[in-house]
Amino acid sequence: MKVESAGAAAAMLNVIFSLDYEIHGNGEGCPRDLMVEPTRRLMNVFEEYGAKLTIMADVAEILRFKEYQEQQGRDDYHYEAIAQQLRDALVRGHDVQLHLHASYFNAREENGRWVQDWSEYNFAGLSLDRLNEIVRRGKQYLETLLQPVAPDYRCTVFRAANWAVSPSRNVVRALVKNGFRVESSVFKYGRREGLVNFDYSDAPSELIPWPVDEDNICRCHPDGELMEVPIYCERRWIGAFLSLNRLRRALMTRAHPIQGAAVEANGASSLGQRRTPAWRRKLKLVTQPQAWKADFNQCTGRQLIRAIQRAETKVARGEKRAIPFVLIGHSKQFSPANERSLRPFLEYVAVNKSRYRFATFTAGTAQVRAFDQETNNASASS
Repeated sequence: MKVESAGAAAAMLNVIFSLDYEIHGNGEGCPRDLMVEPTRRLMNVFEEYGAKLTIMADVAEILRFKEYQEQQGRDDYHYEAIAQQLRDALVRGHDVQLHLHASYFNAREENGRWVQDWSEYNFAGLSLDRLNEIVRRGKQYLETLLQPVAPDYRCTVFRAANWAVSPSRNVVRALVKNGFRVESSVFKYGRREGLVNFDYSDAPSELIPWPVDEDNICRCHPDGELMEVPIYCERRWIGAFLSLNRLRRALMTRAHPIQGAAVEANGASSLGQRRTPAWRRKLKLVTQPQAWKADFNQCTGRQLIRAIQRAETKVARGEKRAIPFVLIGHSKQFSPANERSLRPFLEYVAVNKSRYRFATFTAGTAQVRAFDQETNNASASS
């Protein structure tokens, strides 16, 4: 089904589908069912339209599955299928980059469930030494795994668990030290209280990437070595969140809750912070606009079409860069119903080649960085 295009675009948008590749947040679930099988179907669907997928692989989990196999002599967590899928993804023209749930590095397997180290759940709260260690380990794993099938492969893009990259100083320093060029956890208007705490309301843009200030990832610094490429987000009223896909996500979260022990170990109360009362948080949900991310699992295809049309109006006329339009999804949430609702958006992008291009982080952000560097050099010489 073709969808008619809107008016002329201000600039090309690089449509980047980023997929967080992981099991349930509480350590439950079968990796074959939640990671391998839905990602296989996603790649097949995307390839019908020429779309690309950037798999944000949670290496902390994957390494635990690998160690379990080596220690137990059984591949109960489907490590070999995961490793093969990541290799195949590169061969097929998709991309693989780094995602980390740090709480899995010290997790233990217990009756088919991974009991995590909740003291490391908040990625941004870890020490610089610890961040250096786990970021380096994740990068080395992916490059060792994938360079045999793609010699030019480099792991240079990062996303934190639960979008937790604030406070930013240690996070940015660790990523830069380990050769990362792009970070993509921030979504403007996003706020959290509890297991992680952040407020991205002051982010420079919901769409346009920026070189980050080491001390504050929501602040632009012209000499920043790390580029923040935000997940596209808008402030929307509660009615905009209504979809069957979003209801399915809510039911899934309810069926696999983070245990109360985690909140006690790492929540706001243990940090000496006063949490907003539950009744007040619920009241805000219905009385104030909330952060609506371009989530290709939870939004319908038609909602995403309208979102990318609105995004075009936020790009300055005459913009010479191809601006990344970043969508987020999770392998565990990709269902047949989600597939059906997503196809109109895939087709819309595919038929509007003068305005949109399917891309990955690696290919879709290089032009932005090169243009910014050229601009900075010109300014310095003038």
